[in-house]
Amino acid sequence: MHKRRVFLLITLLTISVIEAQKPKTPSSSQIYESIQKLNFLGSVLYVAAHPDDENTRLIAYMSNHVKARTAYLSLTRGDGGQNLIGPEIRELLGVIRTQELLAARRVDGGEQRFTRANDFGYSKHPDETLEIWNKDQVLSDVVLAIRQFKPDIIINRFDHRTPGQTHGHHTSSAMLSMEAFELANDTSAYPETLKETGVWKPHRLFFNTSWWFYGSRETFDKADKSNMINFDIGTYYPLKGMSNNELAALASSQHLCQGFGRLAQRGSQQEYIEFLKGEPLTDNKNIFAGIDTSWNRIKGGKIIGDILKKVENNFNFQNPSEHVSQLIEAYKLLQNIEDQHWKTQKTKELKTIIEMCAGLYLEASAETNWATQNETINLNIEVLNRSSHPITLESINSTSGLNISKNITLKNNTKYNFKEAIKIKNDAQTTTPYWLNTKGTLGMYNVENKNLIGLPETPRAYKIDFNVFIDNVPITFTKPIIQRFSKPDKGELYRPFEIIPEASAKITEKVIILDNDQQRDITVIVKAGRNGLEGDVEIYHPEDWSVYPKKQKIAIKNKGEEQTLVFTVIPPKNQSEGYISPIVHIGDKNYTKDLIEIAYDHIPFQTVLLPSESKIVRLDIKKKGENIAYIQGAGDVVPESLQQIGYNVRVLKPKEIDAETLSRFDAVVVGIRAYNTVEDLKFKQDLLFDFVAQGGNMIVQYNTNHRVKIDELAPYDLQLSRDRVTEEHAEVRFLEPEHPVLNFPNKITQKDFEGWTQERGLYFPNSWGQEFTPILSMNDKGETAKDGSILVAKHGKGHYIYTGLSFFREFPAGVSGAYRLFANMLSIGKDNIKQNQKLND
Repeated sequence: MHKRRVFLLITLLTISVIEAQKPKTPSSSQIYESIQKLNFLGSVLYVAAHPDDENTRLIAYMSNHVKARTAYLSLTRGDGGQNLIGPEIRELLGVIRTQELLAARRVDGGEQRFTRANDFGYSKHPDETLEIWNKDQVLSDVVLAIRQFKPDIIINRFDHRTPGQTHGHHTSSAMLSMEAFELANDTSAYPETLKETGVWKPHRLFFNTSWWFYGSRETFDKADKSNMINFDIGTYYPLKGMSNNELAALASSQHLCQGFGRLAQRGSQQEYIEFLKGEPLTDNKNIFAGIDTSWNRIKGGKIIGDILKKVENNFNFQNPSEHVSQLIEAYKLLQNIEDQHWKTQKTKELKTIIEMCAGLYLEASAETNWATQNETINLNIEVLNRSSHPITLESINSTSGLNISKNITLKNNTKYNFKEAIKIKNDAQTTTPYWLNTKGTLGMYNVENKNLIGLPETPRAYKIDFNVFIDNVPITFTKPIIQRFSKPDKGELYRPFEIIPEASAKITEKVIILDNDQQRDITVIVKAGRNGLEGDVEIYHPEDWSVYPKKQKIAIKNKGEEQTLVFTVIPPKNQSEGYISPIVHIGDKNYTKDLIEIAYDHIPFQTVLLPSESKIVRLDIKKKGENIAYIQGAGDVVPESLQQIGYNVRVLKPKEIDAETLSRFDAVVVGIRAYNTVEDLKFKQDLLFDFVAQGGNMIVQYNTNHRVKIDELAPYDLQLSRDRVTEEHAEVRFLEPEHPVLNFPNKITQKDFEGWTQERGLYFPNSWGQEFTPILSMNDKGETAKDGSILVAKHGKGHYIYTGLSFFREFPAGVSGAYRLFANMLSIGKDNIKQNQKLND
């Protein structure tokens, strides 16, 4: 049975991956469910702080059982977390998590919104959170989301009454929602958006409570629930062939970068929401009690509702096109509705249903997935009417200048292909996540175009309008241009159509560490966005550094090709750091951005433009030992960072770990969360401890204190906690000033803890055996000292070190003190031993 469940989840995930990349081709049951939702005029807004905070069980239930229009407002995009599937962190991780949220909503039927708040990392109190975020701006975004979405019901994921008891972002999301509930209906609050949105008064606000918030199931069972509504969110959907919980598990499993892939659950399960404010409850079973959710809700809606209810009650699953004329009649009436909110939303839904019932397939596929300004792109346009209902294709046009009259009667199941071309405008904006266009602050994105605030992604600039007549009624269906292609090993694939700059450039290393004053070559890669790219490249650099040559020519014949250039960097004599950036000169234009591609199977292909810069550090650093084995965990760039300072690093897979292999190394470094994510390490731990006993060093980086896959984390007693120090400027105190880790081969001082990013560290041990020596003490403001950030134990002839310091964040940021401290940990005990032989290739 267990294997069958695993297979079911894998199958559903595979289907979800495929569906995430291609246009919808709905079944009759899906069309019917869309009609059911069309006939429900009610909405729910779920509010929390991060990707993965959302309760997919409740979102799926509201969307698929209640049939309400349901959205998740995530205040951040999750930039501050870790990545279990790749090396992307910070902004790029936020892009991945944004797309994973959209993938989850495609599964559970919800919609997705955001604010401009940046996930700056773990926060212990909402006071800190709201100061870093800029409370007024984030609150204005929550108010905007309410005014735009116009929810009847708001549900908070977290409790606004518990500041300091959980993640500060979590509590802040609830506090802001509570405040915005009232402000959204106040004309004096944020009046700059009123012209487009008007005010809105939600009916009720709830808190999605559970036993977890009460500390135990027993306490929750005894709690007064008279102010709560509960739902059986285990309901089964025959039209889907799965239960609500199975659907929810599939949705949450889209959060792969957070390791949220999970088995589905079945059977009855209760979900609770606690009433907080708004219109009093009149029915503890119905969240919409007293709210008219029928078409009678809007003036002129009854006649539309009568038509659409007949369609729903008599739906023809074998031939949905039978209902096209009724749907068109409802569409005509809907255009006369005065209520602009419901007119806009229900027109969008109804057009989609008409398209589905008629079996219309409308596609504009470009010959490439990206283009540059002034470029002409060939399109293959496909139109197909897979029903017997008469439909006329009147014309095809776009804002790019395409305007072609067709006047073709679309015959049943006859494919029409048109070869057309569009020219990209001279001032076309490049395609990149809009919130990354300009530099923000630690806590906030800067969004210059206020019309984009809240949107999950940048709207596609190039679309095609298919203008058709159905029953003599004109309707326009708009489709974004995509690229449809195939690969022999993957089949049919889709990619979004992007606008990119004619030139982009990157330095291959994001951090360049020089441990002496000898010159070093760096590699710059220039990518052509068009054919026949010619120009030159220079390197911007700090004044006390030199770069040779000053400029180099580029000449790239074909679009998509790259040219590699080598520059020589000459550092100053003394320790120094700064940033270098490539500048590509093409005619009178300069290009300074790196075109980054993010390709994972479970989300659409992403292109991101970020400033192309690398941190360059002339570092006074010494080290002992040469050969390092690295065991990957959740994904980081620590191996590459150690290579930067001259170590020979080999990444070992668990199956490669044996005594003979380990004997070739001076030290073994275990990657972040390796003991949370790599199952096979539990079979290798004794070998690693033996390696230490024979004289090797073993450094274990942070793991979470749950889902640990091994019994013995260290050769001695060591207990992990949730202790962390989130203030990157927190004072660091030396508990053992004379310890080798602080003195050999580099003298560590307070200066080495300057410039740290996001945090000091996380998941520090809070209990350990007497064999361990704690090295550092630190704490956030108002908290007790945390002494478990570095623990060193002698084991046989070698040393075992556990560290929760966030080296995985400091290395990519080029924090020189982090490199020096890590070099000392690798060097401990190596002052009098013979160096191991060099690694073979």
